[in-house]
Amino acid sequence: MRVGLIINPIAGMGGKVALKGTDGVVEEAIRRGARPIAADVARLFLHELSNYAEARDIEFLIGPGPLGEDLLAEFDFPYEVIRHREVGYREVLGVRIPDTDSDDTKELVKRMLGRVELIVFAGGDGTARDIVETIDEKTPLLGIPTGVKMYSGVFAYSPEDAARLLVEFLRGNANLGERDVRDIDEDAYRHDEVKARTYGRALVPVVETLIQGSKERIPVDEEDELDAIAEAVVEEILENDGIYFLGSGSTIKRIKDRLGIDGTLLGVDVVEVRNGRTRLLVRDAAEKDLLQFAGDSPRVMVTVIGGLGFIFGRGNQQFSAEVLRGIPKENIIVVATPSKLRNGSLRVYTGDREVDDKLRGYIRVRVSPWMERMVKVV
Repeated sequence: MRVGLIINPIAGMGGKVALKGTDGVVEEAIRRGARPIAADVARLFLHELSNYAEARDIEFLIGPGPLGEDLLAEFDFPYEVIRHREVGYREVLGVRIPDTDSDDTKELVKRMLGRVELIVFAGGDGTARDIVETIDEKTPLLGIPTGVKMYSGVFAYSPEDAARLLVEFLRGNANLGERDVRDIDEDAYRHDEVKARTYGRALVPVVETLIQGSKERIPVDEEDELDAIAEAVVEEILENDGIYFLGSGSTIKRIKDRLGIDGTLLGVDVVEVRNGRTRLLVRDAAEKDLLQFAGDSPRVMVTVIGGLGFIFGRGNQQFSAEVLRGIPKENIIVVATPSKLRNGSLRVYTGDREVDDKLRGYIRVRVSPWMERMVKVV
């Protein structure tokens, strides 16, 4: 089987540094300490894939240099390089990054059509959007989750799951289905506005335990319930002094508002509670900010991304493995309405197996003002 593989080299750089994306802000991301991660994530995919005998039947069609060639050279898979142009590098604030853009992705897709049975890409929603604008209706698509948000329904749950899904596709065990490709206005997103739309639908190999759905909105009839949960949670916070890492999303924003702080909708905020009073220590914190307080036994409050089931690993990469490593599981507070739990389980992906294993098992989820549920984290 011939498989196209495209790597967006700058995807995901904005996550840990609280930029919520990388489109158009690479320089600012690097200024905040970001480094390219896409190749490392794609390497996890290829490493997992190399464990399967079926993978010997795969030949990859890839882009030059950092678009795929450099990484495939580390493995034993046969591959052919599409040299659509010479891809160089540029220095941004002393960091060497590939000189690529969305036109490279689109051109590689055009040259792969008719020559591959599947296109796999390492990127985020922006990369998925570039591909769906170019791909035909017959070629399936599969995303290795490398971006920050990843609201589209074309991504495997993890790089390793992308490899497992590709193997199931080879075995004939993955049905093809249409999934939405969604993207948001990242500039508006950085200013706490969510302007999302569907840009198309892509044919995707589907094994439900390996591929995520699309991000969903909160049902209107749950808004009052969320307000009541927020009120109850705030009362408990004010009775328990300490440092709190308050995550992103409208559910947690309700709690921030009731605490009387100017917290972000889509970022992570650090709050101190003393004697029933709150103080905002860091607004829109990056990973490095959270690490400064990680030794103070902070409590972490997050919600579930509707449709995706993630509590860590989608849209809140500030909660990195380094941040979560020393935080006891009992210090993690999950708040969600029952509709977000209808899949029966939650997910985490930090890229660190030891940290992920620590978070797996059962966790308490606050589902009403007076009730918690034990939900399995997988």
